[in-house]
Amino acid sequence: MTSLAITWTLFSHGWASVKVADDHGQGEAMVSYVTDGPEQFLYGIARLVLGDVDTRAELEGEPPAYRWFFHRDGSAVDVRLLLADDDQAPDDSGKLLWSGRHTVTALARSAVRAFDRIDHEQGEESYESHWGRPFPRTELEALRAAMRAHQRSHTKSLTPPRDSGEAG
Repeated sequence: MTSLAITWTLFSHGWASVKVADDHGQGEAMVSYVTDGPEQFLYGIARLVLGDVDTRAELEGEPPAYRWFFHRDGSAVDVRLLLADDDQAPDDSGKLLWSGRHTVTALARSAVRAFDRIDHEQGEESYESHWGRPFPRTELEALRAAMRAHQRSHTKSLTPPRDSGEAG
C-alpha cells in the first residue's frame, strides 16, 4: 500500500475541488454545496473505521455525481471514485476516476487532515461563507472518535494477557 493524500479546496462560492492521490495515480472531483457530500464522506469513513464492510458517499457536481465506494477487507480498504452522469444513474455505471487500496487508518487520517487543513487555513466561518453550508464539525469529530476507538481496540488486541499471579 502506498501513501495517500486527500485535499479539499474551495475555489468559488459553493464549489470545491476534491483531489485524491497516491503513488499510482490521482483523481479529482469538482463538487457543489447542494448536498451534504462532505458529511457523507466523513461519516462513511467513520463507519469503515468502526467495522462496516461497505460504505459510500456521493458528492454533487451539478449535474454529474461523484461517488466514493469503500470496501473494507480486514485492515485494508479498496476505494473507488466514480463519475456518474447524474445522481439518478445506477451505482454500477460511471467512469472510474481513481482507485486505490490503503489501510483504514491511512484513509481516515487523510480525510481528517484534509478537513483539519481547511479549518486551520480558513476557519469554520470562512468555510461556511465560501461553501454555503456549515463546516462538517460533527462528522469530523465522529471520525476522530472512531479513530481513537479503533486505535484502543487495536492496541488492546496486541497487549499480551497479564499473569494473574495464581499458581496452576
